[in-house]
Amino acid sequence: VQLQASGGGLVLAGGSLRLSCAASERTFSNYAMGWFRQAPGKEREFVAAISVSGGTTTYADSVKGRFTISRDNVKNTVYLQMNSLNPEDTAVYYCAAGPYGTNWDLGYDYWGQGTQVTVSS
Repeated sequence: VQLQASGGGLVLAGGSLRLSCAASERTFSNYAMGWFRQAPGKEREFVAAISVSGGTTTYADSVKGRFTISRDNVKNTVYLQMNSLNPEDTAVYYCAAGPYGTNWDLGYDYWGQGTQVTVSS
């Protein structure tokens, strides 16, 4: 499965962005999906995950209540709606596909190329 992330950019603190991650195959609907991020000088960290059906979502505490993950299995796309952004959200955001939708990056088999999100104060 090839994943293509998009939607990053530069936004002021308090603003919003929506990231998209399009999958190359119809087997997308067989995979749980996750979003991770990596800030400069830091390790990659879990952001959010969604189950195959979309019925179960999980979030990192740092984004809970501000970010929403969703998926469209017809369009083979997963989304990350990010609201109330702050400078600490600045990072490269990666989407990933795997069997379980965990918060552990080794639980994912396929990764997108990343999209940069920069939040200025």
